[in-house]
Amino acid sequence: MRPKLSWNSSKVLPLLAEVRHLQGRLLGSMESLGFDLRNEANLAALTADVIKSSAIEGETLNADQVRSSIARRLGLEFAGTISASRDVEGVVEMMLDATQNYSAPLSKKRLCARHACLFPTGRSSMRKITVGKWRSVEAEPMQVVSGPMRRERVHFKAPAVDRLKREMTAFLK
Repeated sequence: MRPKLSWNSSKVLPLLAEVRHLQGRLLGSMESLGFDLRNEANLAALTADVIKSSAIEGETLNADQVRSSIARRLGLEFAGTISASRDVEGVVEMMLDATQNYSAPLSKKRLCARHACLFPTGRSSMRKITVGKWRSVEAEPMQVVSGPMRRERVHFKAPAVDRLKREMTAFLK
């Protein structure tokens, strides 16, 4: 089963070309900054990525903890030694895998490892969840919802369990 994704190349390619041009200019400017300033800029960008990505999910992370966790993982000692919570460490590990290893193929093992990073305690809020595995028959269907209780709006409902393996295989291909 092939994903049903299409785009209009005549609209997308000029935008991608402009982004690539601006990216090249930015990289050229960063080359002139020197090693320490380049590392600082990279650390600031990664920190912002982690914080903003988590904010989309309604999570507010401590910026100093995020910065310190990223700096430690990148071997940058100048950023401080603030201890980070398990949640921050997990999100940072997942985001660094996504941003630093983007050319590596996405696999079930990698996807499940990222899931385990996001839920190190095996819980989502007060609910126990299956971590690092496909959803089982017993699990409630996953939904993305918003709004007050009893008046939630469903934005997305995950495929039924009997379709999950087939859908994930198609996605990973």
